[in-house]
Amino acid sequence: MAETVFARIIRRELPAQIEYEDEEVIAFRDINPQAPVHILVVPKKPIPTLNDAAEEDIPLLGKLLWVARHLAQQLGIAERGYRLVLNCNSEAGQTVFHLHLHLLGGRPLHWPPG
Repeated sequence: MAETVFARIIRRELPAQIEYEDEEVIAFRDINPQAPVHILVVPKKPIPTLNDAAEEDIPLLGKLLWVARHLAQQLGIAERGYRLVLNCNSEAGQTVFHLHLHLLGGRPLHWPPG
């Protein structure tokens, strides 16, 4: 897997506004937010896309969802509503090839998105 900006954040080579971290997951503010709350929830294991996730990654994938829910509650957007986005490959909008969830909220999020 190619070196990514997320790997450099995980290793603390680049700064980030970290909102959550444990042994498996890190979550930090997006530097180009698309909503008042825009957090990236990232596994520390370098999985390029969802297509590259293995059966052994199922618990980790579930943990990403749990962390996103936890952060939504902690940041006060859970009750009003939030969106989780996972882009897979270039045509879907993935620009960093290290699997991650976008947690978006803090304003009405209309459908379909932009």
